[in-house]
Amino acid sequence: MRILVVGAGALGGYFGGRLAQAGRDVTFLVRPRRAELLSRNGLSILSPHGDFHLAQPRIVTADGLNDAFDLVLLSCKAYDLDDAMDAFAAGVGPHTAILPMLNGMSHIDALAARFGANTCLGGLCQISAGLDGEGRIHHFNDLHALVFGELDGAATARMAAISAALGEAGFDAQPCEKIRQEMWEKWIFIAALAGITCVMRAAVGDIVAAGGGDLALALFDENAAIAAANGFSPRPQMVERFKAILTAQGSPIKASMLRDIEANHLIEGEHIFGDLLRRAPGEAPLLRIAHLHSKAYEAQRARVSA
Repeated sequence: MRILVVGAGALGGYFGGRLAQAGRDVTFLVRPRRAELLSRNGLSILSPHGDFHLAQPRIVTADGLNDAFDLVLLSCKAYDLDDAMDAFAAGVGPHTAILPMLNGMSHIDALAARFGANTCLGGLCQISAGLDGEGRIHHFNDLHALVFGELDGAATARMAAISAALGEAGFDAQPCEKIRQEMWEKWIFIAALAGITCVMRAAVGDIVAAGGGDLALALFDENAAIAAANGFSPRPQMVERFKAILTAQGSPIKASMLRDIEANHLIEGEHIFGDLLRRAPGEAPLLRIAHLHSKAYEAQRARVSA
């Protein structure tokens, strides 16, 4: 199976690098600057599960992409989705499957509109990773799972082929018959974690110490009610797990969105908060505050850089 990994940042670089390490046929679609860095330094992963260095990763830029792949692993940020689709479009053929690793759900509609409803799988990843100043990928925890499945839950021949290609490749590849449920559950948790840590500008443990744990739970409950209204009520064991994370005393956890704000980077506020708010059956005041906070940050960032 020929696999095109769109991006070689923390997520695409990690999962694509592990696939290459396992001998899979992997090509990374990257921008010219990243291509130059990878050509010079190779692809490096530093991980609790073992370090890996690929001296000469197979790379391509958009202008050099001219044939179809069997599987596209999409690891871009939501705000880069339109540009990413333009970049990898030449790699999509009649039998290509696209496996996105984005949070939320609106990207599914965008991919279906561009490439056809049957092209896209559902997917999510469970990992904490980032790039350092030299472009190396640092994996920060023990989790490195890629969950994927047909959006309608069907057991198809392509799912079997993709499962075989991703399996035993140095990370946890998890085929899933209820991928929409999994995606919704992750979405409402991410929206709660990002919402509370960004608005408070603090890690979970600091918010709990300040007496704000109840607000984190209330925000999660709002999000869970939206999921339920859309037919994806979170499972009780997931609710218990997520609420424990959001109220853990002394926890250093904060959303990656907060790290992006602290670094003055673009954020996925509209994709995480705005789209969820649009699906709400009624008022969701705490989620609205989180959404407005993200929009205010973006407005300030645009004003200062103008």
